[in-house]
Amino acid sequence: MVSIFLRSLAYNVLFYALLVFWMLIAIPTFPMPPRAFMVIAKAWSRSSVWLMRVICNTKVEYRGLEKIPKGPLIVASKHQSMWETFALLQFFDAPLFIYKRELAWIPFFGWYLMKSKMIGVDRDGGMRSLMQMARRAPKEIRGGRQLIIFPEGTRRPVGAPPDYMTGVGQIYVSSGVPCIPVALNSGLFWPRRNFMRYPGTLVVEFLDPLPAGLTRKDFIARIRTGIEDATDRLVEAARQEQAQLFGRVPGPKPLKA
Repeated sequence: MVSIFLRSLAYNVLFYALLVFWMLIAIPTFPMPPRAFMVIAKAWSRSSVWLMRVICNTKVEYRGLEKIPKGPLIVASKHQSMWETFALLQFFDAPLFIYKRELAWIPFFGWYLMKSKMIGVDRDGGMRSLMQMARRAPKEIRGGRQLIIFPEGTRRPVGAPPDYMTGVGQIYVSSGVPCIPVALNSGLFWPRRNFMRYPGTLVVEFLDPLPAGLTRKDFIARIRTGIEDATDRLVEAARQEQAQLFGRVPGPKPLKA
């Protein structure tokens, strides 16, 4: 475990150093169209995933990439870790995120969020702020972007009972585009609010896309069932792998549903 601690320390230091490096590299893209910045953002995404494999021995397996539809799309992903907030963007031509407006205050990082026309939400703004987001997101999606959204709204510990919000359903209905659900087990390798990074095989699985035109209620039910069933399967497989590596599953004790 000492080795894992030292590897985690090295990764965390280099991860943020790499972020600063790519933010500086991206400076010339400010006067260019947003797609120029996205080239840099995707390079940051890929390099951060690569760095975790090299330092922490965390391999990544992507399943179902061939299922990703082209064009306007909603990507509804399980959210266990910070990892998927940057790792998923590499697969989409014009990714769109909804972020806490406070992040826009961070020098360079916040400027890039605004430059790439991501959607900032004031969490203290109440219903008015949410309504503005609900109006803007479908418009951006119909314009050709791929919204990467986490239906539970925040990171959930591995094994925590699912808590899907209805907002993603409203965006889906208003957008009139397909949605691809995403299951993963990232929380076992990059736990939320935890310094440690663990070795093993992190799996991201793109599930069968849902067509446009479902009711909001049916949509929420289907993404919840699909994502949770697949995530449980991926987590169980990863726990078995970690038990073989360590003789036990490292990190926090799993929560009971």
